[in-house]
Amino acid sequence: MTERFSAREAIALAGDDFRELPVPMREFKPDGPLSWQGYDDSRRRALTRTGEDESVVCGTAVIGSTRAVLIAFEFGFLGGSLGERTGDRVEAAYTHARAHRLPVVSLVATGGSRMQEGMLALTQLQRVARQSALAREAGLPQIAVLRDPTTGGGWATLGAGADVTLALPGAQVGFAGSRVRPSDADPAAYTAEAQMAAGAVDAVVREEELRETLALWLTLLTAPAAEAEGEVEVEVESEAASGGEVEPVPPPAALGAPGLPATGWDAVRHARSPGRPRAAAYLDAYFSRRAAIGGDRCGGSDDGMLCGFGSGPAGRTVAYAAQCGTATRPAGYRTAARLIRLAGRLGFPVLTLVDTPGAANDAQAERQGAGSAIADLFAAVATARTPVTTLVIGEGGSGGALALAAPGNTWATPDSYFSVIAPELAAAILKRPASEVRDTADQLRIRPQDLVELGVIRGIVEHAGR
Repeated sequence: MTERFSAREAIALAGDDFRELPVPMREFKPDGPLSWQGYDDSRRRALTRTGEDESVVCGTAVIGSTRAVLIAFEFGFLGGSLGERTGDRVEAAYTHARAHRLPVVSLVATGGSRMQEGMLALTQLQRVARQSALAREAGLPQIAVLRDPTTGGGWATLGAGADVTLALPGAQVGFAGSRVRPSDADPAAYTAEAQMAAGAVDAVVREEELRETLALWLTLLTAPAAEAEGEVEVEVESEAASGGEVEPVPPPAALGAPGLPATGWDAVRHARSPGRPRAAAYLDAYFSRRAAIGGDRCGGSDDGMLCGFGSGPAGRTVAYAAQCGTATRPAGYRTAARLIRLAGRLGFPVLTLVDTPGAANDAQAERQGAGSAIADLFAAVATARTPVTTLVIGEGGSGGALALAAPGNTWATPDSYFSVIAPELAAAILKRPASEVRDTADQLRIRPQDLVELGVIRGIVEHAGR
């Protein structure tokens, strides 16, 4: 179990120069809206114990070089539960964020909705969800940090609803709190690590790395800072939100051996070479620094699809989705679609790297909805709100590769190929002997130069250093 920090300890862990926002005033009749006997006494004891008069503390702080709105839960105050006054403060914090165009960082530690306020407490989740949606529409980034515990409605709104979800090691994370789970439930399933494995958390971050990690994310997801006299304010209006045009990014230079393949089979052989540079090498060369998202938010993740944001050419933030040479799983396609839509909301161009023999086609992939996942990525690319640039860096196997490719803005390296189907499979379907696989590769016209001639790709990128 991770250490349980108070709200203000969590704030100090994340940033500096915290400035608490004005607290909305709401008067209750004795013992609250339900006249729950002893509720006022419970609140007074919570105040004495924590020094806070509600379960959430809201304000602004500087994280790295970015000022952000912070929403920090105080678990010591009635288990960090949400009541009407909690909803008032969260709503006021989001209103301030939209008015000043600041990103929102939620430091979540809550047991759920407050029983002593009944359904009036539960409906605060609708208020919180609406505020999060309004921030999303305004193009403001939202980052959640899951502390111990993060359960109930707080997890299902501010936690799981954030653009980027981080968690502290060992934190309890799940919709069901520890006292309402089935008696035979595996406690290991309700942890930050389990949620990351299930694609619901982007990264588990150690306490000593939290500030640096948040600073990197906020730098990447916000526009350059502008200092106003008297107070540091950060303008995070995205190019898309402001109506500005977002320019596509140039494709990376080729990193592998120069020289075009003489035959179709040569193209296949070069693309399948174990020594060929893979996605990680291209990302390292293209970005000065980057931060990854992980998981499809539907229960899965795929290590063969790298997604995130990085500082690209001229320091410009670029979103990326890159295949790593393996058969792409349904979770990989869903994560890439999530990335492209997030980039569109925040106004960032997208770079995709194609390198897969094709979509995973085993029984498990079918049960996980391979077809619908690929269809969703096709739709995300087709309707992208910001430009997508694609570079084929290895194998381009059928629709599983094409789903990640930008129509009209796809490039290729000399050591790559793109094909409707692998030559071996094409020969098998045509009932040709194995001796005709190489001729079949030529007939498919899958070399980079063939693809340029056919109009499938825009061009072949030059080798780095030329």
